[in-house]
Amino acid sequence: MTQQKHTMSTQNHSSTAKDFAVKVEGVSHRYGKTLALNNVNLAIERGMTVGLIGPDGVGKSTLLSLIAGVKVLQSGEINVLGNDVAKRREREDNAYRVAFMPQGLGKNLYPTLSIKENIEFHANLYGLGRREREEKIARLLKATALDPFPNRAAGKLSGGMKQKLSLCCALIHDPELLILDEPTTGVDPLSRRQFWDLVAELQEEFQGMTVIVSTAYIEEAEQFDYLLAMNAGELLATDFTHNILKNTQSKTLEEAYVKLLPERDHYFDFDNIPPFKADPNEPPAIKAVNLSKKFGDFTAVDNVSFEIPRGEIFGFLGSNGCGKSTTMKMLTGLLEATSGSAELLGQPTDAGDIKTRMRVGYMSQSFSLYEELTVRANLELHAKLYQIGANAEAAAVEEALNKFKIKEYEDELPSALSLGLRQRLQLAAACLHKPEVLILDEPTSGVDPEARDMFWDYLINLSRNEKITIFVSTHFMNEAGWCDRISFMHQGKVLAQDKPQALVKAQNSANLEEAFIAYLEEAEAENEAALVKTSTKPAAYEHNSNVDTIDTKLTSSVSDKPTSSQRPQAKTKAKSNALNNIFAFAAREYKELLRDPVRLLFVLFGPVILVFFSSLGITFDVRNIGFAIYDQDQSQISQEVVQQFSSSPYFKQRAVLHDDQEFEHIIRTGNIRLVVEIPPDFGRDLLQRRQPELAFYIDGSMPFTGENIKGYILGIMTEYSQSLAKSKGLNAEPPSQLQTRFVYNQDFNSIASITPGMMMIAMMLIPAMMTALGVVREREIGSIMNLYGSPATVMQFLIGKQIPYIMMALLSFYILALIAVLILHVPITGSFGALFFGAMCIAWAATSLGLLVSCFATSQVAAIFGSAILAMIPSLNFSGLLIPVSSLEGVNSVISVLFPGAWFHKIIIGAFAKGLSWSDFINYYLILAGFAISYLLLANIFLKKQEV
Repeated sequence: MTQQKHTMSTQNHSSTAKDFAVKVEGVSHRYGKTLALNNVNLAIERGMTVGLIGPDGVGKSTLLSLIAGVKVLQSGEINVLGNDVAKRREREDNAYRVAFMPQGLGKNLYPTLSIKENIEFHANLYGLGRREREEKIARLLKATALDPFPNRAAGKLSGGMKQKLSLCCALIHDPELLILDEPTTGVDPLSRRQFWDLVAELQEEFQGMTVIVSTAYIEEAEQFDYLLAMNAGELLATDFTHNILKNTQSKTLEEAYVKLLPERDHYFDFDNIPPFKADPNEPPAIKAVNLSKKFGDFTAVDNVSFEIPRGEIFGFLGSNGCGKSTTMKMLTGLLEATSGSAELLGQPTDAGDIKTRMRVGYMSQSFSLYEELTVRANLELHAKLYQIGANAEAAAVEEALNKFKIKEYEDELPSALSLGLRQRLQLAAACLHKPEVLILDEPTSGVDPEARDMFWDYLINLSRNEKITIFVSTHFMNEAGWCDRISFMHQGKVLAQDKPQALVKAQNSANLEEAFIAYLEEAEAENEAALVKTSTKPAAYEHNSNVDTIDTKLTSSVSDKPTSSQRPQAKTKAKSNALNNIFAFAAREYKELLRDPVRLLFVLFGPVILVFFSSLGITFDVRNIGFAIYDQDQSQISQEVVQQFSSSPYFKQRAVLHDDQEFEHIIRTGNIRLVVEIPPDFGRDLLQRRQPELAFYIDGSMPFTGENIKGYILGIMTEYSQSLAKSKGLNAEPPSQLQTRFVYNQDFNSIASITPGMMMIAMMLIPAMMTALGVVREREIGSIMNLYGSPATVMQFLIGKQIPYIMMALLSFYILALIAVLILHVPITGSFGALFFGAMCIAWAATSLGLLVSCFATSQVAAIFGSAILAMIPSLNFSGLLIPVSSLEGVNSVISVLFPGAWFHKIIIGAFAKGLSWSDFINYYLILAGFAISYLLLANIFLKKQEV
């Protein structure tokens, strides 16, 4: 079917750019070889609510990110509120006028910050004064019904409440254009309905605000004025909603969207599914009795019970986080239940029961096959793992490739496939070995309608014709209607389970979604009543409350809505300044750090552990070195030689050897560092002046210690030779004598050098690692979008991120100094103030290095290892800790100069051992500051303000 594409017509406005909130012309976008957008053109009037519909992977998020200015425009033109998003200055102006709420539950939120603190952070980025900020926060919290619990952590909120909080953060600066990227994906139907009611009310309050919303739930887009339908990076239609329904002759928007798609080979009829008839003589395929699962204090699944007969399609409905996936993992034996029991094909679920698991097919919610194997190779591996048999493997793989229409992609890697094709591949793998039970965790999430229909047609065929039991989770209501029975789940509990028609009838509802909402409202009412009975203080005020979904209803009545005099008046928007933005990022990072005990302990006490144990464990001192005697002479003179070593404070005799076998054994074990071998007739030959030889076998596995042992041996033997000569009346005095006197560290103790050196390594290593981790972590969880969409610059973000880690590094250094002086007895002979200032300089340089590493690291693991290698190796090998810098040559000498560790090592050794002060370190301070500034400038260049 071909569909005429519509363009927006304006009746009361001219066609100038000023009449439109958004104009997109000829925009295309690529990710490598994948074309995400293909010559997109559209125009959106100011003040409208526009819905962008289509399954995952069609280009919705890319288009919205380009409009919001958070993604680099590759080709074409985009004009937003009269500004060209390709121009930096105009994009910066839009940052105060546009709000972007990214895809994902609470992606622009910080889990450890409270509701109010999250909103305050966004308000600070936009330069709102204290009074204005407090007024707007109070108004938004009341409008979203979040005002009873402003101090609850964002991580403790339900999906619906997170989205309401995200909306508050987006609206704090009174935007003219609000962009919402799939704000209700994974949210339960009640919260979805409340969210859209809230958006409508807020749009009424913020007169003239344009709203663009993308959604994967096509049916909920019917409420929008205007629709943009997308598929494969192209717009299928742009028109008013009623026109699209009329032109496609469709009753529902999903039906209209399917008709807008290119011609399909086959349409599936789900209105006449053969009824399921259970065999009463067969035991159930799946059975759960009072199944519960707790993670610490959090109850993920609470007392769930059900039975699924063989061949039935049993649907599990609920929002993200309600316990569906956890229940499925317990049924497959992948997760152990806290209490209750579960049976699969008549056998108790057991992770070690391979025989039963061979009869089950499982498809996880996220892609769980091998990214480095091709489509065919993944299926072949699956066939081998399930022991299909050498003769049947090829036929089974070929059948799966054809049945799921992935034959043409058999040589492609999964990373090159669309989401729909990846899901087809997972389902093909799950069905490859002809299982008796299929457990599918949201198999059609993000899949295009045609692929969804194909999935369900196949599942129904398996159930009815092959008597395969199917346990499937979903949050699509039309799919739930195709199940034989369904179970509504919320907050880990089963609200109701029955046939879809029976559940609708029980609530006197028009459809299944309305019935689910009714059950949710009943559950919420029971929760609130229970809270009132058990506590005089509302649980919502408890910051650490485990009750994470006291779901909210829109409590503002018509009389509660602001009057025209109460609504915000049009005025010049506040502008943020550099110091304000730096403080906002720093304060937020500091709060997050304080509320993460693992990171806090690592930042503060990681250096303490490293320095303390390294200082005690690493030593080049010769003290009580174990040695063994292999005396083959046993004369008086040989005993005198032994006595010379035994009486020395540097050596301690630990063994006496009697034959060559003992000699070989003791050398290899490594327990003895020195073996003294005295040959036969040593005493006689010495008295006869035949110059007999002594053999000293030194363990050279530690060269520094071995060299020191050699020096002490020479000293002892020289002293013995002189003593022996004097006893024979000979002149043993040498013509000259050399006496060594150390200017610093007169006792020549390794700990006096190792402790400051390890403090230098700790100050380079830990701050660099933690700063790099902090930035990459924001990129992974998605909160980096707050930088992309805000007026803050990259440099302000970087400086704000590093300030808390500098403060923590200085506190840790102060603790290290106390340990060095009071416990390790390594005195600071110079100026502590000068040393502490040097510590601040190295902390600045180290955190700047961590920021630079974070620009290139793609994961937290890469950030940790990258920063550790760059900080550790130069600081350990080329700073003067082990080898004097003056003795380094060539590349090693250059590395020593180009890394800050060597320069701080001069400061810390000078302050600890040499008694140096401020004036002696000025050049080193300047060099360290130069390193910090250079790293920061490079990080500012490489960390982009937009996604590529």
